[in-house]
Amino acid sequence: MGLGLFIIIALASLLVQWRFKSKFTHYSEMALASGMSGKDVAEKMLLDHGVTNVSVVSVEGQLSDHYNPEELTVNLSPEVYNGRSIAAAAVAAHECGHAVQHAKAYAWLTLRTTIVPAVSIASNLLRWVFMLGIFMIASSFGYALLLVAFAAMIIVTSFSIITLPVEFDASRRALTWLNSNQVVMQTTEEHDQAKDALWWAAMTYVVAALGAIAQLLYLAMMLFGGKRNN
Repeated sequence: MGLGLFIIIALASLLVQWRFKSKFTHYSEMALASGMSGKDVAEKMLLDHGVTNVSVVSVEGQLSDHYNPEELTVNLSPEVYNGRSIAAAAVAAHECGHAVQHAKAYAWLTLRTTIVPAVSIASNLLRWVFMLGIFMIASSFGYALLLVAFAAMIIVTSFSIITLPVEFDASRRALTWLNSNQVVMQTTEEHDQAKDALWWAAMTYVVAALGAIAQLLYLAMMLFGGKRNN
């Protein structure tokens, strides 16, 4: 049952990733009627929400867009920063949604930011402890290592789950602003296309959370399923 679950989630993840990338490519080719760039959209959304201490900058990479709460920067990939498309506007507004969350002390974002150091440590532990535990599972030391991996996986899985309301809320804030701002998006069709792009982006976080939950359940079955040799 565990293997079947992993295969289903892996296939779902590949499908969602493919669909998101195809949607992003499609909407990247659709020009925004207003002619605004992703940078323009981001700066206007921040200004409209009274967020004046956050800068909009361009960073290398594809789909590398993110908000950095420590440096107070909305980081946009070149195709979003310079792009004048539906996709560029949607992604830029979404990342600004995180900046607005930060400015308003949104509880889920605060919690996620707080546990980032613990998640980093847990992720690094998993890379080594899990494999060592598998090789030595017949021994008490190997079982202890898997217990450590299980604890680390709880932290990683919790982070994935906490990320869901953070991402959905950022998209909600972005779409609410885009729907009320006719300067950026001037037609109902543009709004619907931006919503579609952000929905598929959100689905990538959903399958990531499901994958983390599946790994946690798999570890739990190994440790507490009654199959360990004593």
